[in-house]
Amino acid sequence: MKRGTRHIALMSVIAICLTITSATVAKAADAIPTVKIMVGGLNKQIYLPAKLSEVLGNFKKFGINVELSDEPAGVNAETAMLSGQVDLVLGFYDHNIDLQTKGKSTIDVATLLQAPGEVELCRSDLKDKIKTPADWKGGVSTGVTGLGSSTNFLTKALAAKAGVPLTDVHSVAVGAGDTFVAAMQQKAIDCGMTTEPTISRVLSTGLGYVLVDMRFGELTRAALGGPYVATCVYGRSDWVSANSATVQKVVNAFYDTMQFIKTHTAMQIAQKMPADYYAGIGIDAYAKALDDEKAMYNPSGRMVPGAPANILKVLAKGNGYSKAVQAAVNLSKTYTNAYVQAAVPQVAKVNADLAKKK
Repeated sequence: MKRGTRHIALMSVIAICLTITSATVAKAADAIPTVKIMVGGLNKQIYLPAKLSEVLGNFKKFGINVELSDEPAGVNAETAMLSGQVDLVLGFYDHNIDLQTKGKSTIDVATLLQAPGEVELCRSDLKDKIKTPADWKGGVSTGVTGLGSSTNFLTKALAAKAGVPLTDVHSVAVGAGDTFVAAMQQKAIDCGMTTEPTISRVLSTGLGYVLVDMRFGELTRAALGGPYVATCVYGRSDWVSANSATVQKVVNAFYDTMQFIKTHTAMQIAQKMPADYYAGIGIDAYAKALDDEKAMYNPSGRMVPGAPANILKVLAKGNGYSKAVQAAVNLSKTYTNAYVQAAVPQVAKVNADLAKKK
């Protein structure tokens, strides 16, 4: 074979090898699924598991690429999920029930909070006037993250439980953080529902006071008549069913993160979070707030017994569901424990294998 011919043949072999290698790499990349998850406020402590999972490397650890996106109001995240813009949502479980009453089928695959972590605050200048939600009679402007959000559901429920006509409660979408604080400062709202770290900002400046606290189990039961789980991972039932293997990886990652929260101090967790998450109050205040409400997290990831039924009652009061609508709701289709049950041995195995390699 002539030198020129041998050279051409060699180049052809190299080209084929490069093509095969590229195809192999592409195939390997395709084997790692990408999941788009929208969060109803990434910097809120009630949604801390999302960013913490990313920071800990748990998504990659369990074989998925996750793209987190931020949306201040859970109702907007819900809309994005229903339209197919994102695959899953980190939002409140109650949306799954409300959506079913509207003919939509979504399902909670991992329940991360066993209490809402929400507080109803009122402006300090109204302390002598508003002492309980019953004092909302006659008209009140209440701040919520968004109209149709869980904060709106809960605010209406508090009013209904106190015997206040829903027509007396005027919901104003003010978001959280800076926008919530500004709304109180400008007296655009009388009261408002929010979470940490916004709660600490309002209380530390004397801008507002606590009217109703729903950060802990016993407080939640007192305010809402029973258990009220909150943050969960949920998505369209058809998408979850069609992507069960991918969903399992997502749940595995979150389950592992919940074990990290369970076994680490509030300060250790706070130190993992981006600095801008606690810029308004400082890391010490952020960690203290997290320590105070750490009991709201649900390490098991399972649905709390009795919570769905109680939440349906709360939503019915706040949204005025008819008896027919309530009777038609199939709560068993709004959540599943199957993925978190499967996560327990799978996560344990992955962690054991990694420990052996160290």
